[in-house]
Amino acid sequence: MLERFRGLAAAALTPAARFLLRIGATPDLITCIGTLGVLLGALIFFPNGWFLPGVIIVTFFVLFDMLDGQMAKISGRTTRWGAFLDSSLDRIGDGAVFGGVVLYFVGRDQPLIWPVIAVWALVAGQLTSYVKARAESLGFSAPGGLAARADRLLVILIALFLAGFGIPYVLEVGLTVLAVINTVTVVQRMLLVRNQARQDGDLDQRNDHDPSSGGEPDAPTS
Repeated sequence: MLERFRGLAAAALTPAARFLLRIGATPDLITCIGTLGVLLGALIFFPNGWFLPGVIIVTFFVLFDMLDGQMAKISGRTTRWGAFLDSSLDRIGDGAVFGGVVLYFVGRDQPLIWPVIAVWALVAGQLTSYVKARAESLGFSAPGGLAARADRLLVILIALFLAGFGIPYVLEVGLTVLAVINTVTVVQRMLLVRNQARQDGDLDQRNDHDPSSGGEPDAPTS
């Protein structure tokens, strides 16, 4: 959903990206700083129930992390390594956000269902990225679905922000919504790939040895 605003976001971030380049910052450095900020904000504030400052810090560093791509384009330093690093560290940041929520529930002796749902929301979210990357590595495409990474982050951060004001059950509802839409997105992308495989006649082929089966997919995107 939020992918349609990518161009607008890039334009808004251009001045900051140019400034960082002028002072000698590199895209990879910004990627690492952004991830570190998300890690610290999520794992220090969320487990303690300090949702408002945690959301502010995490949101700042998520936006900060978005600068790396724009910096790479402006400077002509767009590389496959940079894309790989950015995608890999994004997964670590996502894990920290949901991990912080899990620690919050566990530390307060909440019903087991809520940390389980939080873990599944994370796993299903990571699966959406993996399915897309694996499909693309095999020559298919798996775009779309109910929620990309930006949508998932928006939902959990809004839920945490509202929970910071003491609104009851808003975090639990947000996690449940995420678990559902992430699962639906995984299924949507898998069905899309299966349809492409059927159109290519790939479902009728049976190879005793598939050299691609042991390989790793490209870096996940969203």
